[in-house]
Amino acid sequence: MLKLQGRTAVVTGAAGGIGRAIAASLARRGCHLALADIDEAGLERTAAEIAAAGVRVSRHHLDVSDAGAVAAFPQRVTAEHAGVDVLVNNAGVALGGTFEQVAEADFEWLFGINFWGVVRMTRAFLPLLHASDDARLVNISSVFGLVAPPGQTAYAASKFAVRGFSESLRHELAQTSIGVTVVHPGGVATSIAKKARLAQSISDEDATERQRLAESFLRMPPEVAGETIVRGVEARKARILVGSDAQRMAIVERLMPVSYWNMLGWRFRR
Repeated sequence: MLKLQGRTAVVTGAAGGIGRAIAASLARRGCHLALADIDEAGLERTAAEIAAAGVRVSRHHLDVSDAGAVAAFPQRVTAEHAGVDVLVNNAGVALGGTFEQVAEADFEWLFGINFWGVVRMTRAFLPLLHASDDARLVNISSVFGLVAPPGQTAYAASKFAVRGFSESLRHELAQTSIGVTVVHPGGVATSIAKKARLAQSISDEDATERQRLAESFLRMPPEVAGETIVRGVEARKARILVGSDAQRMAIVERLMPVSYWNMLGWRFRR
């Protein structure tokens, strides 16, 4: 088991949802935290929630799509912490619409956060992770990094990219002290659907229906997801499937790698 007590973790997207839940689970294990997000008020709430754990917590305003800010971030963290042992790349956004509906600028916006944010954060913190005797890189993909539904070309492409990046990097780091975990959450009850950006051509009525449908799948409490993820990190799991829906979709995709949507699509249409 990876011992987290007394170690330091960086968590992006920590102002709410899965990121806040991961931070809370880490804090309960005595892990010091550097919390990052663009939502400073949300960071304060997260810090207040975990204050009773008695660990060192630093809060940092950070836009993971800003290459310069990410490159400078390790120095900000080490100004308040002795080192970094765990990096959790959790920050992410959603974008609704078919490929033909979504503007290229919106596609790039999503990739700047969901994929390039992960890549740049990893590059920035690898030297600190290498300096740890027992480190872990944790990249949050999605159930849509296992299956790719229609209307999610940008989001699924970014989450498949996170999965491929993580798996290749795991092989490259196999002989080092850094382990790599990729996480595939299913429907977790966060605000990602409410905050999702939609293609401009989507009508208000269609947007409302899309949000209703998305939220109907977001049922798992973030606290359960966060604890599941941290337990998997402790167990040094290479892949963590969060929720029975993610587990089912992983099985169907494995059995029907090309035609899985024939089986899964009816559920989404309903």
